Amino acid sequence: MKLGLALPTFGPEAGPEGIQRVSRTAEEMGYDSLWTGDRVLAPRVPTAPYPSSSGAMPRAYENHMDPLVALTFAAAHTTRVRLGTSTLNGLWQSPLMLARSLTTLDVVSHGRLVVGLGLGWMPDEYTAVGVPWKGRGARLEETLDVLEAYWANDVFAHGGPLFTIPETVVGLKPSQRPGPPLLLAAFSPGGLRRVGRRLDGWLPVAMPLPHLLGMWDVIQKEAVQAERDPAALHMALRVNPELTDTKTDVDRMPEAGTLTQYVDYARAAAEAGVHELFVDFGQIPATLAERVDLAGRFLEGVRQG
Repeated sequence: MKLGLALPTFGPEAGPEGIQRVSRTAEEMGYDSLWTGDRVLAPRVPTAPYPSSSGAMPRAYENHMDPLVALTFAAAHTTRVRLGTSTLNGLWQSPLMLARSLTTLDVVSHGRLVVGLGLGWMPDEYTAVGVPWKGRGARLEETLDVLEAYWANDVFAHGGPLFTIPETVVGLKPSQRPGPPLLLAAFSPGGLRRVGRRLDGWLPVAMPLPHLLGMWDVIQKEAVQAERDPAALHMALRVNPELTDTKTDVDRMPEAGTLTQYVDYARAAAEAGVHELFVDFGQIPATLAERVDLAGRFLEGVRQG
């Protein structure tokens, strides 16, 4: 199982020094990938609760960086690690502009980009960027149509219900062909089927492994129905630890536990067939130095298993 680490692009440690330090250190330690998230607002009173047991949005999100700019900066300070978004809200800009940005990042990183898309959870952000909350599934489908056609063709045009793109020559191509892998964070039955039907993989968040594998089975079956190879799909599991000083009851994991418990969870995920797991120590009260130390201890613990 590959292991990844979230970059410090949220909270008080977000900044060039933190990105540079974590990027270089993670690569030196032996991590396989680096990840960023996507926020444009931090409302004092969101119209929808954050998708967690408490429903409270992490305070770290009040200070947020552009994910693609941050990954471009990380690319300049690394040579090997893959660069992923978990997740990039692909509906907040036109698909043509998104295709240009993603293509450019894949080129400047020499083919290390992993595009993890999501639809978000907060209608306020859609209001702020002028995109309707309603119809997100259809907008995502057409966005995927544009990305795939833009990457596949030297001459490209698109006419759909939401977007019209006049015929154009597309000279710049991603380093990865036909394009960087597209993963989707989805948990509804329709979203899981979409992953199996047309995405390259799935971006779940940590949950009890039996539940995780049950959802993965839905994706695999949909891939077979769509006459796709289910073995070609990639699962990258996000873990947002809430670290405790003492061991928690098993029914609280992976919501909260000690670092050792999270190491054990990662080992169990590897045994269950999870392809990649990445951990975000940015949602706990820790300094950058403490986050780097935790990252080293976590990696060592998992690798020794």
